[in-house]
Amino acid sequence: MFDVTTLTADQYDAVYNVLSLGFASMFATTIFLYISQGRVLPKYRQAIVISGTVTLIAMYHYWRIFESFVAAKGGAEFNEAYRYVDWLLTVPLLLLETVAVLALPASERKSLTSRLVPASALMIILGYPGEMAMENGAKMLWGALSTIPFLYILYVLFVELTRSLERQPGEVSATIGRLRLLLIATWGVYPLSYLMPVLGIDGSDAFVGRQIGYTVADVLAKCLFGLTIYKVAKLKSAADDSAYAASENV
Repeated sequence: MFDVTTLTADQYDAVYNVLSLGFASMFATTIFLYISQGRVLPKYRQAIVISGTVTLIAMYHYWRIFESFVAAKGGAEFNEAYRYVDWLLTVPLLLLETVAVLALPASERKSLTSRLVPASALMIILGYPGEMAMENGAKMLWGALSTIPFLYILYVLFVELTRSLERQPGEVSATIGRLRLLLIATWGVYPLSYLMPVLGIDGSDAFVGRQIGYTVADVLAKCLFGLTIYKVAKLKSAADDSAYAASENV
């Protein structure tokens, strides 16, 4: 495990501030989503509640990560496992909320979730041993294994889910299309941060880069993603109900 006491003052402040940003972002987004879920039609509220639950779980874990980091400055061990516990819970939910907001037929929704959720959990589980590995060979091995379910998720999102998007209203379909790109773009930050030691960045630079990279990706993949889910729910509510559209000026 990395020794936080070796960080310079500037490095410590950078990690301290970015973890604080992560906590504040999750906190604010959670409040907004829970308060706003009543502003969409009932059948889309589940997606908003799931989005709020994602950021609520992440908020809790950022508080624990922040506390662990501060304690590590005094010599305690920094607990990197909090991130993986968070991802194990929130990544499947991120995919579930994407499916939920589309309000697909039950059989189609069940088919998508039964494939996406286990694949996302497997991706996180396989990535954790590599995060903990001290040798680059082991890190690369577990990273490669984790990539297999990741590629499968890409396939389902971009091939299978596209068939569902063709039946969505035009603006909704376009927004969901951008949502998938946002998800994949932000997910791309995680392996870059994960592979820093393999890329020749090690020691305190790798630790700081990893914490910043993971946190920025989390804010984009959870907060921005959740707010976009809320936008999709409003657009679909407006498409379904003209009275709602008029009241919300959508």
